[in-house]
Amino acid sequence: MEKPNKNNAANAAATNKNYWTSITIIGILFFIFGFVTWLNSILIPYLRIACELTTFQSLLVAFAFYISYFVMALPSSWVLSKTGFKNGMMVGLLIMAVGALIFIPAAFTRTYSVFLGGLFVMGTGLAILQTASNPYITIIGPRETAATRISIMGICNKVAGALAPLILAYFILSDGDAFVDKLKIMTIAEKMVALDGLAARVIAPYIVIAIILTILGIMIRFSPLPEIEMEPEEEADKNVLTTKTSIFQFPHLWLGALALFLYVGVEVIAGDTIIRYGISLGIPIAQAKVFTTYTLISMIVGYVLIGLILIPKVISQRTALKISAILGIIFSLFAIFTQAKTSVLFVALLGFANALVWPAMWPLAIHDLGKFIKTGSSILIMMIAGGAILPLLWGKLSDVFTTHPPYAYCICVPCYLYILYYSIWGFKVGLKGNHLQ
Repeated sequence: MEKPNKNNAANAAATNKNYWTSITIIGILFFIFGFVTWLNSILIPYLRIACELTTFQSLLVAFAFYISYFVMALPSSWVLSKTGFKNGMMVGLLIMAVGALIFIPAAFTRTYSVFLGGLFVMGTGLAILQTASNPYITIIGPRETAATRISIMGICNKVAGALAPLILAYFILSDGDAFVDKLKIMTIAEKMVALDGLAARVIAPYIVIAIILTILGIMIRFSPLPEIEMEPEEEADKNVLTTKTSIFQFPHLWLGALALFLYVGVEVIAGDTIIRYGISLGIPIAQAKVFTTYTLISMIVGYVLIGLILIPKVISQRTALKISAILGIIFSLFAIFTQAKTSVLFVALLGFANALVWPAMWPLAIHDLGKFIKTGSSILIMMIAGGAILPLLWGKLSDVFTTHPPYAYCICVPCYLYILYYSIWGFKVGLKGNHLQ
């Protein structure tokens, strides 16, 4: 009888420990992504009041934040090639800290463009972090369970996202309804003083955020997070890359990139516009400020129910993507054609529909890229710019059309239709037989 190899057992235990350590560290980073990202949902109505903006102008918050992904994704890939994953993550966190500190002069001067500059810098840091962490969590384990791992990351992300607007609203907009009512009876001079005071409320929270980001950056630098080397060109999978000499020879990647662009757009619309939409219906700010949290809670339910329980035991990643797209179409239509708070409920339920789109689509889009995986990942990160463009369109439509029916949400329907197309046909365009299910 063959004796068990103690060395092999010890190596297996160490490998398993390193795996879960890496999952935990990346999970913390995804928590940070979510917290910083979904602060925007309360910043939009807050800056709309403090800087006296239209709905369209206030949604430049989302534009400045998400457009940084488009601008910085490819440079981020270059940074990571020079620093490696671990040091790159530290750099990203420190850049985000600088962006948070820019809120101090922005608040003192109540200058909207400076606020937007701070958001752009924070988005730049996040672009580096996302460019490193998304492929990292995808390739750290088996591809067929990638959606499950990304779902775990999504839960970390959305739990933070659910908490973020509540925490920030407590500090900067707890008296929103009373404050807006008082503004109506103030003289111009009194109004300017009051708005300056409102703008200053954001300083302390963002100083705390900057300190936390700096500490985390230093901790990541000295953490046991292992480096994962992307496959060098000369060792790339010859079966995959026999005739592939350019990133443009992977149509399934480009179709997936468009799908991700549209998905991020509708995800940001569902999370960042729901507070503004609720206020436009006459719902008090005290109630409306929690609506983004409802959207994020519905996303968490989707991650747990589908991402962790059903994938891959009951349904495949691709089936989850199809279900998500179909639910997105249904919930969008109900949001448009139902009344008042029921309509708000269906906007929040878009979170459930959105939950599995990113984790299911990412592995499909980067499948079989081989040596092009870094560039492919950067292209997908660039598509987060959908969160910059589509919410602006929503804002323009909301300024033009009456509040109800909320025709601005019509832009979600073709987005989900395209995601449905990708889940059925688009993901396998250009691939021969060896595509994920």
